[in-house]
Amino acid sequence: MVKQIFSIDDARKMARGKLPRLAFDYIDGAAGNEDLNHLNASAIDQIRLQPRVLVKVEDRVLKKNLLDREWGLPFGIAPMGLAGLAWPEADRMLAQAARKYDIPVGVSTMGSCSMEEMKRYAGGNGWFQLYVGPDEEMTMALVDRAEKCGYETMLLTADVPEVAKRNREQRNGFEAPFRIGVKQFVDFATHPHWSLSTLVRGKPQLVNVRARDSASGFRRSDSRAWVDWTFLDKLRSRWKGNLVVKGITSVQDALSVQQAGADGIYVSNHGGRQLNSAPATIEVLPGIRQAVGEDYPILFDSGIRNGEAVVKVLAKGADYAMLGRPFLYGIGARREAGLERIVEILLQEIRSTLAQIGRVSMEEIDTGVLAGTD
Repeated sequence: MVKQIFSIDDARKMARGKLPRLAFDYIDGAAGNEDLNHLNASAIDQIRLQPRVLVKVEDRVLKKNLLDREWGLPFGIAPMGLAGLAWPEADRMLAQAARKYDIPVGVSTMGSCSMEEMKRYAGGNGWFQLYVGPDEEMTMALVDRAEKCGYETMLLTADVPEVAKRNREQRNGFEAPFRIGVKQFVDFATHPHWSLSTLVRGKPQLVNVRARDSASGFRRSDSRAWVDWTFLDKLRSRWKGNLVVKGITSVQDALSVQQAGADGIYVSNHGGRQLNSAPATIEVLPGIRQAVGEDYPILFDSGIRNGEAVVKVLAKGADYAMLGRPFLYGIGARREAGLERIVEILLQEIRSTLAQIGRVSMEEIDTGVLAGTD
């Protein structure tokens, strides 16, 4: 059945049929009426690339340098909370795929697999993504755990002072920690394969923060409104590895993060899952690149749905692309095989795009590949 997946949209449609509505809508949904989720992708789709001819493109290289390391591909796996809703042990699948393809994987604070286990699965390809807790003590307990695990890169998610209103989640009665009522029971009963697999392995839990009375325990719904630039200064002083701040869509914020000593920024609007009226990430990327300079590392996510889009965001100023939902669509459709199918589709599409635009490596991608720049 994996051979029936020819695109990310194919995997999405297949996953929609296999997963309970609650699970699929959690993965697929966004804030408000979800305008921004669609705008992210459509704004990238509208970018045109310039084909070139009679260029020798036999030997194309997809490796990409970022944060003093060469990665096997120009895209990685964005951090995603409760990935286990796509299928039991989805976090492990993501970590092992990252190791296999030599790409980074964001290890979410709100993951369904502990940061310690994820480090063993992902090795040096794991980046710990930090959600701050309701207070500084709980947050720094997570930082200490990440350091003890041996993570070398931390992604501080800064764009969730509180979880936004997501209509699909409310309609489905979604809660984390996970609770099952009558509505959810009926939903699960109509998807027995997912439900039985989940029953055998246990329901998805926020394992890194589930102990409410522990030093690092808190709920997904807890407010993080106390976090400010002073906290970033404290985190920078405490965390000795690479520090990247995620959720940047403002030139002013990008410059402030750079001045605070972070090693990079992560341009993202949380896949449209926070402020529905925010700008599409691709629209703000060129201005941010111009502000921070050519050499400052920029990661990018939100709206990437094919290999051409990866090339486009690099041409617009990003150093590296990250994808989230597409990988969970693959897992929801066909578990490990579906995940690997998504990676292979992206890889093939990027290779084909390079050939069409007359480039042989990702390091050659710049504004010159955009139509109208001749």
